[in-house]
Amino acid sequence: MSEIDRLKKIVQTLRSENGCPWDKAQTHMSLKPGCIEEAAEVIGGINILNETGDADNLKEELGDLLLQVMFHSVMAEEEGYFTFDDVVKTISDKMERRHPHVFTDVKFNSEEELHAAWAEIKKKEKEGKEWYADYLPGAFNEAHKFIDKAQERKGFK
Repeated sequence: MSEIDRLKKIVQTLRSENGCPWDKAQTHMSLKPGCIEEAAEVIGGINILNETGDADNLKEELGDLLLQVMFHSVMAEEEGYFTFDDVVKTISDKMERRHPHVFTDVKFNSEEELHAAWAEIKKKEKEGKEWYADYLPGAFNEAHKFIDKAQERKGFK
């Protein structure tokens, strides 16, 4: 069994009938603060690596962030929305699509041409979904509130 399959099984077990009451009670909404906190802790891990060369904290914090992704994916699968594999396929397809100069025979003559092509690809991906961006200002404001609460909880404010 791969480690990613093991992680998925662990989350499924935690959310199962005989699992952990706290894990079973979680929802996408209840886990939002954890997503922001773990992302911030990844930034801390990057800073530690950059300043000290010690990668242990970054490895741990990336795992915690991956747990958030897996947790949301398992819940989405329970709800019939999508699976973790769907999440991975979506990002893999996007990366290949946005890098035709790497994954196809397309060649660009300059970095500017490459960036223009990337912007055009992204624009086509977002067609009909432009309204998604309307949710970003509120999401950033919510993220700031979650960060403030996490700082208070950890004694930094």
